[in-house]
Amino acid sequence: MGKPKFSRKKYETPSHPWQEDRIKDENELIKKYGLKNKREVWKAQTRLRKYRGQARELSARVGTGDVQSKKESDQLLMHLSRMNILPAKSTLDDVLALETESILSRRLQTLTYLKGLANTPTQARQLISHGHVAIGERRVTVPGYMVTKEEEGEIGYTSDSPLNDLTHPARPRADFKSVPIKKEVKPKEPKKKEEEKAEEPPKEEAPKPEPSEPEKPEKKPSEPTEPPKEEKASEENKDVEKSDEVKKEGD
Repeated sequence: MGKPKFSRKKYETPSHPWQEDRIKDENELIKKYGLKNKREVWKAQTRLRKYRGQARELSARVGTGDVQSKKESDQLLMHLSRMNILPAKSTLDDVLALETESILSRRLQTLTYLKGLANTPTQARQLISHGHVAIGERRVTVPGYMVTKEEEGEIGYTSDSPLNDLTHPARPRADFKSVPIKKEVKPKEPKKKEEEKAEEPPKEEAPKPEPSEPEKPEKKPSEPTEPPKEEKASEENKDVEKSDEVKKEGD
């Protein structure tokens, strides 16, 4: 059970401490809804995770014809309709399509800004925490309070708040209109050149011609070569010696 003084966490932290896309999305939500820290984003994500997990379980049980599952699914859809998270006559598939901003848009801080009681979501948080905002006759000092459909029309300043004076400097002007908080659609990033090259089909290469055999040079008829000069001289000496021998024999 634990000590009542130290209540348990009402949210689940991310499974990984460093995820670039998740951190970027959380920072955008904090800036967009004027949240204090990421803990409030995690609370909304945990609440949404419970809704979606219950819807998945019930959708599997409803197909079997279980009467209890039909009753529980009606209760879940009625609760979401009462919180104005989903319209009436929704289905379990609509629950699975919910996002984190569907929960953040039902916080008292967001609705105080959308009703024109504050200039910015950050100022709305300040007014709530300082006790200037009430739902009906009940003062609410929790910016993350989830407002129901019936309570949405009863949001206003407390009876003893100085902001009831129309000339108060912290009060929005008479012509002030709050900008509705909508989900921003991110434009598609242009594809990189490398990805485009990878997606392009490979071009068919033309067949290369087979290499022809190199032509052999024609052999030219060999020309008679002259004997060297030394060989010529030796042959002449031999002829002279032979002629001298013949003369001696004749004598």
